[in-house]
Amino acid sequence: MTYILYGHRRSGSLAVEMALAEIGVDYQVRDVDLEAEAQRDDHYASVNPQRKVPALVTPSGEILTESVAILLTLGQRHPEAKLLPEDTAERSQALRWLLFIATEIYPVVEMNDYPERFSPTGESAAALREVARSIWRERWLLVEREIAGDPYVLRSGFCLTDIYIAVVSRWAQQDTWRPANLPKVEKLTAAVAARSATAPVWSRHRPDVTPNRFD
Repeated sequence: MTYILYGHRRSGSLAVEMALAEIGVDYQVRDVDLEAEAQRDDHYASVNPQRKVPALVTPSGEILTESVAILLTLGQRHPEAKLLPEDTAERSQALRWLLFIATEIYPVVEMNDYPERFSPTGESAAALREVARSIWRERWLLVEREIAGDPYVLRSGFCLTDIYIAVVSRWAQQDTWRPANLPKVEKLTAAVAARSATAPVWSRHRPDVTPNRFD
């Protein structure tokens, strides 16, 4: 009984792979080379018509897409891994910040990385990128202020929202700004990157970013 994960290095599939590692289930990773735009070919479209990664095929053959939907499904189907808090209030906060990052922060990545998709001229595209980075910073500061645990987002300890924070916070070319402005996010990321289950996955995706960097 094996999960099949379609993804690519440093993409949103990292969060799903780390969740699978935490659960301890068997899984295979099938690379979809984003640099070569392999997500646009007909073969991958038969897996995910949206032509985006990640996609997860469950042991029963069910296809799941959208990283947050996949994470929540895994959390529900594998309660023994305790990726979702049992306490109702804590679970509500985990879902709150998971969805905030997915809906208010994640979309800004495309504006930052590909501003030309939203702007007809090169000059305005550059300006749009700066606007996107400003929005990115403002919204991450909200997350920073609401981190209640130490080092994790919840006082009750590790959950799948921590994985998502660690992965998404590395994007948008903010390596200089983050350490000076998001110390809690950095500490959380260091803790996630150092967990026994997820450390090998993290280091494979981000060999340039080690847990010690955030200590």
